[in-house]
Amino acid sequence: MSDSPLRPSSLINTVYGAFLRGSGGWISIADLITLMSELDVESQAVRSAISRLKKKGVLEPERRGATGYRLSPAVHPVFDAGDRRIFASLEPADLSDGWALAVFSVPESERAHRYQLRTRLTWLGFGNIASGVWLAPGRVLEDARAMLVRLGLSEYVHLFAAADYAAFSDLPEAVSSWWDFPAIQAQYAAFTDAYAPVAARLAGRDGTAPAEAFRHYVPMLTAWRRLPYLDPGLPAELLPADWNAVGARQVFQQLHDVLAGPSLSHVRSVTAATSA
Repeated sequence: MSDSPLRPSSLINTVYGAFLRGSGGWISIADLITLMSELDVESQAVRSAISRLKKKGVLEPERRGATGYRLSPAVHPVFDAGDRRIFASLEPADLSDGWALAVFSVPESERAHRYQLRTRLTWLGFGNIASGVWLAPGRVLEDARAMLVRLGLSEYVHLFAAADYAAFSDLPEAVSSWWDFPAIQAQYAAFTDAYAPVAARLAGRDGTAPAEAFRHYVPMLTAWRRLPYLDPGLPAELLPADWNAVGARQVFQQLHDVLAGPSLSHVRSVTAATSA
């Protein structure tokens, strides 16, 4: 049984990103259905999710003796950037690193772009200072630049590298109004509540069977990979005293270390006959 009722498309993205991208990015639809059935996803849900991912340009159909789909070359840089964010330690930034400031203005006739900008900046860890004004630690600047160019939104935005906060409020108090700390902490807590028991159960084992590892790892990684994006990685002195990201990351790292290798072995065993 899988550990969380996550969307089939999100689980499929994880399978492609974690296991298939490094070996050509292709899998037959039959093998994908087999793998997803182990996560309690029915074949029709797999086909529907694949159709949506195809429309979004994430997957492309390709026949290699069997009908299958490969990861679109256009999204490889997105997955590569995701690796850096998901698997990095996300140590708190230093105040001396400065800030990335995004200022945007979108005509009312193009308000869909305004919503897209807000959503994307939030997912990069930006906090909202005022209407059209967003702030993040300086190390997010290059990711923001690349994202805006890739999505064709750069014409609406000005990006600045700011050295320091000069005045006039207490910075920790102001920051707590720019980011929704309780919402971020609630997601970290939900992850820890769901997967700390799994980590505890597996801690005393010599090893985990590949199929079992796969059933735990894919939902766990899918649940985790959104969190490093929502977390701005703010300097420690600006975070709440009870900030719970550290404990959640320890759970993630423990399960990743134990389950990633056996899970990859399982995927290779399932796809071996078709890929040969």
